Amino acid sequence: MTEAFIRKKPGMASVKDMPLLQDGPPPGGFAPVRYTRRIPTKGPSAVAIFLTALGAFSYGLYEVGKGNKIRRALKDEKYTARMAILPLLQAEEDERFSKEWRKYLDYEAEVMKDVPGWKVGESVYNSGRWMPPASGELRPDVW
Repeated sequence: MTEAFIRKKPGMASVKDMPLLQDGPPPGGFAPVRYTRRIPTKGPSAVAIFLTALGAFSYGLYEVGKGNKIRRALKDEKYTARMAILPLLQAEEDERFSKEWRKYLDYEAEVMKDVPGWKVGESVYNSGRWMPPASGELRPDVW
C-alpha cells in the first residue's frame, strides 16, 4: 500500500502536500504508567508474626511452669517417702553392722589370743569416741 492510498489523497506530488497526521492519545487517555516498585503483600504481616511468636512463647513458658510444678510435687513425694522409710533402713543397717562387728571381734580374738595384754575390740587410737567404719565393710583386707 502506498502512502497516497493510506492518506486518501491520490496524486500528491510532494510529501509537503500531505496533511499532518499526528498520533495522539486514545479517547480517555493512556493508562497510568507504573514506575514504582510494588512488592505484593503475600503472607501475614509483621505484627501477626510477632503476635503468633509471642503467643507460642507464652504457651511454652506456661507448659514449662506446669511441668516444674509436677516435677516439684514428685520430688517432694519421693523425699517424704524416703524420710518415712529411713528409720527402717537404719535399723536394718544397724543389725547388719552388729552381726559383722561380732564376727570381726571373734576373728580378732582368735588371731590375737597369743598376744599378752591385748583387749579385743579396743581401739588402738584411744580417742575416746566410737565412730562406725566409713565404708560398708568393717575390714576389707580380712574377709
